[in-house]
Parts: sequence; C-alpha cells; structure tokens
Amino acid sequence: MELRSVEELMDLLHACRGARRTPHRGGKPVDVHEHALQTAALLRRSHPADKELQVAGLVHDIGLLLRPDDDSGHTDRAADAVRPLLGERVSRLVRLHSVAGRYRAMTPQEAAAFARDPLADDALTLRQADEAAHVRGLDAGVLEDWRTVLELVAARHARLGAVD
Repeated sequence: MELRSVEELMDLLHACRGARRTPHRGGKPVDVHEHALQTAALLRRSHPADKELQVAGLVHDIGLLLRPDDDSGHTDRAADAVRPLLGERVSRLVRLHSVAGRYRAMTPQEAAAFARDPLADDALTLRQADEAAHVRGLDAGVLEDWRTVLELVAARHARLGAVD
C-alpha cells in the first residue's frame, strides 16, 4: 500500500486506535495510536525544528495495520507506505529505527557501518523516543494536532519531488 494523501494517512492513524502491541522490551501491551502520539510528542519536545523526525515518530508503526498478522516486516511496510507522501528521509528514518534498535548488540563492524549512515543519529533519536513512548495515560495530544505538520511535510516533499 502506498499512501497518497494526508487524509489517507490520517485515516490509517485513526485506525491504530485500539490496536495493541507489546513494547520492544516486554511489559504490558500499549495502544498503537497512543504510542504513535507519544513518540511524536517526545520528538517534538526534543527536536522542535525537525518536523520530518517528528512525523517519522508518528508513523513508524503503521505497518502493523497493513498486515496485522506479521509483526516482523512492519517497519519496511510502514517505510514503503509513507515514502510517496512524506519523502525519502521520513521513509528511511522509519526503516532505520528498527536497525537502531539492534545498535547495542551489533558487532563493531556492523555498528561502524550503521554509524556511517547520514541518518544514523536521527534514527537512534527516533528509536529512543519509540522506546520511551510506552506510558499509559500520558497526554500526548490528539491526532488532529498533527494534521498541519503532516501537510507541511507532504507539501515540502511534493515541491522537492517536482524539482527533481
């Protein structure tokens, strides 16, 4: 599935409400919708100028809805789905945040290769927010608060895509 409009993406993000997922390091299952909002809110606080990083936090788990019975490929599905709408950087951050989760367990050669990626630091930041965003009842706002940011990122990608 490729997302072609902010409205399609908003519908998919709304569909996350009620879907449950167990956090990466175990614990009680969390609502995927709340988790997405919390991840994006944490990134907004720590990196207020980086809208693409914030949006990557918002959309990083939508692959869970695209094929609910297959958790293993959800990162790649999410990255592929958002690329046409939100651009290469958001897509790569979503894809790399999974790799970043294995960073501490990588061999020195793997870690060095990952560190050479220009988005490695941002992917690690996204992963840290992802891991921290499992707080039940934390008020991270509502999805509608993100519509304008999604529209800005999508419009920027559309302008850049038209230039290429």
